[in-house]
Amino acid sequence: MKIVVIGAGMGGMMSAARLAKAGHEVSLYEASDRVGGKLHTEWIGKVAFDTGPSLLTLPAVYKDFFARTGKHLGLLCEIETVDPSFDYRFADGTYVNFANLSRHHTLNNLRAAYGESVSRQWDQLMRRAEKMWDVSREPFIENELRSPLSLLKRFSLIRDLKIIAPWKTLRDFATEELADEHLRYILDRYATYSGSDPRKAPAVLSTIAYVEESFGAWHIKGGLGTLATLVHERAEKVGVTFHLSSAVASINLKRGKATGITLENGEVINADAVIANADASLIYNKLITGKIRKIKKVRKNLEKADASLAGFSLLLGMRKDDLAPLNHHTVLFPKDYDAEFDAIFTHKQPVTEPTIYICAPGDEAMSKDELLEGWFVLVNAPAHGAHGFDWNNAEFARTYANSIIDQIEARGIAVRSRLESMTIRTPADLENAVRAPGGSIYGTSSNGPRAAFMRAKNRSPIKSLYCVGGSAHPGGGLPLVGLSAEMVANAIGSAQNGQPLKSH
Repeated sequence: MKIVVIGAGMGGMMSAARLAKAGHEVSLYEASDRVGGKLHTEWIGKVAFDTGPSLLTLPAVYKDFFARTGKHLGLLCEIETVDPSFDYRFADGTYVNFANLSRHHTLNNLRAAYGESVSRQWDQLMRRAEKMWDVSREPFIENELRSPLSLLKRFSLIRDLKIIAPWKTLRDFATEELADEHLRYILDRYATYSGSDPRKAPAVLSTIAYVEESFGAWHIKGGLGTLATLVHERAEKVGVTFHLSSAVASINLKRGKATGITLENGEVINADAVIANADASLIYNKLITGKIRKIKKVRKNLEKADASLAGFSLLLGMRKDDLAPLNHHTVLFPKDYDAEFDAIFTHKQPVTEPTIYICAPGDEAMSKDELLEGWFVLVNAPAHGAHGFDWNNAEFARTYANSIIDQIEARGIAVRSRLESMTIRTPADLENAVRAPGGSIYGTSSNGPRAAFMRAKNRSPIKSLYCVGGSAHPGGGLPLVGLSAEMVANAIGSAQNGQPLKSH
């Protein structure tokens, strides 16, 4: 088959590589001059920053991709454990470290910080999250999700529903399982992994905590963006043709079937199948125009869905302090976490006292000066635009950046005395860089029990059109995007010959 792929994000490149390895003719068109989408390691001066994903979970997804396309990932890069996986600090002055790949050590840390009862609460929660993972992994994560009716075929549906409890929000789940507020804040944070509000997001998102604990948090030496470079190289090696700086104007249709694309320069590329690695709202409202009955429901779902969280970030070049180094991932929780979600989802305003995430990898390969290091600081933010907040005000962005630094210093972490450089990135910047509407990190949120079914399906209602990436099933984040690529490649393989894709 002749296949065209729109977008060189991880989902686009990985689906392209799998299909090219299986013998198809695959061409990929990317609007920008680089690959990787949101996954990017950026050099500013002498230090580098992971400006998108900052840790890798479920590395088996990527190991499988490289193995099936002809190379072992371990031979191409150094994958390092992040331990502790997270350093959580609270407004009351207490803190706790979550160990990597060890519930035993995490429970000991919780016991030392907050007592036996709190440690036991987290252990019980993880046991429940493990059951949720076992039930949800196969139908919701590893396979295409066609419709709620497709789940009725499952023999153990009633039992599974009781375990997943789709009628419960993550906040409901936290309130029932966790008496300690520190633990509730930690669990709430897993809603933000999908850009969502814990008061609306499903309880099954607690499985992310279990996945992190059981499969580990990992860093790639040189920065996570190294992974994008390696996937690009692998895709080219198996025959994918890349066209960078080649923006797509439209997906072409004929008799309800995708027949190719038209570039912004007017060139038409015909194809047997089209894979769109773009935000679903762009696919169905910009690249496909006109009233088309087949996608009326998709458009309606996209209109109803809440946009995911956006992010306001600071890229700080810092002089090292060997006496007080930060852990790889530090999270500073505010006194009032609900005020953050009210500000973003209800009032569409920047958060006055946000949760502050600091990524300080301590990776010597991410600095060209042994005295300098890079900190990537991120706070949750409302999306940019008419239905969000106008992030184009540079003066406000500077003032807001300084308020965040003030709050970091108020928690006992020196910044200004060590600061060499500061670069500000707003949701408007992310929108411009990777065509993410409003700068929303994950496209649509997981707010509501039906959110998974409202997300764009991998097989579009339009024949021969497929959707891949963070705004398509199964969702955002490196492992899910990798699984999305595998599903799309298999869907095209089965559409062609009735069998899932088999790489040579």
